[in-house]
Amino acid sequence: MRLDRVDVQDANTQQVIGSLSGQALGGAANPVGDPLPGADAYTPPPPPPAETVIQGSQQWIIWIDLTLDHGQPVPDVLEHHLVGAVLTASGVSPFEETVQSTPTARTSPLDLRPPVLPGTWYASESCCGNTHHRRGFAPINGRFYVPQRFAIDWYRVGGQGQTWEGDPTQLTSYLSYRQPVVASAGGRVVEVQDGLPDNPPPVSPPVPPVADTVGNHITLEVAPGRYLLYGHLHPGSLNLREGDCVEPGQTLGLIGNSGNSTTPHLHFQVLTTAEFFPTDSPPFTFREFRVAGHVAPRLWDDNLGRQPTGVLPIQPSPYDGAHRSEYPLDREVIDF
Repeated sequence: MRLDRVDVQDANTQQVIGSLSGQALGGAANPVGDPLPGADAYTPPPPPPAETVIQGSQQWIIWIDLTLDHGQPVPDVLEHHLVGAVLTASGVSPFEETVQSTPTARTSPLDLRPPVLPGTWYASESCCGNTHHRRGFAPINGRFYVPQRFAIDWYRVGGQGQTWEGDPTQLTSYLSYRQPVVASAGGRVVEVQDGLPDNPPPVSPPVPPVADTVGNHITLEVAPGRYLLYGHLHPGSLNLREGDCVEPGQTLGLIGNSGNSTTPHLHFQVLTTAEFFPTDSPPFTFREFRVAGHVAPRLWDDNLGRQPTGVLPIQPSPYDGAHRSEYPLDREVIDF
């Protein structure tokens, strides 16, 4: 089957609010179970194909992010209209089909305080695009999850734009290392894991068991069905127990490099369950922050310590300036 176009439309009015075709569609689609091109950050992804062809017995996923104009109403239900052709030995049969009605969520995102102390921080693997958070697809027990969809990895940035100085094989060279993490909202501790060692940077560690993926971590319940996860913390730095209540801004632990982590950073996200896997990863906002620039190349956990220098190539961003109750986008440099 050749898929030529995917339109996302309002199920009630059939108004098209987003569309993918050609290379844009090819770059947003991949067979379930196949590695994402370019997701390892070591080699540039190849150009997307001009045509998206789905072979027999294959199952594909198409990653779609919609942008609405300010004030544009959000449809109650979305539909996906597919345009393409069935390819057979006897010829080509065009088709159009409307599939997959999806109700839109009406739950307001949590509006949070920063999970780290005031200063400059690099928001890595945030929304939207081909990142291991956004496209980390996990089929579990017959259901599909994207358990880290809106997670952000946070790296401390120095006055010269540096994330590390000196020898990148030393944990203490990274400005994030042993920086405090703090409660973004008041709540109750529902899960604590400690005792896993920090990994030596900058080589990716062996893939750990699922239970150790986020390393030493703490999870807070801050609203019904909403939990905050702080991952990859330094061993021995968590002095809270399950059931403890915390206040906004209270220190929870220190940034480390435990679990599936290559360079010291804080993995932060909102969960819909107390367990980090399987779960859903809903969006959230921060009450206030400033965008101080943008990093064009994809620098993230797996390659940050392999660069010739720890200085980020920060460029001006069209979003530079103050923001309130918004979500930082991928590779933005943020002042809290």
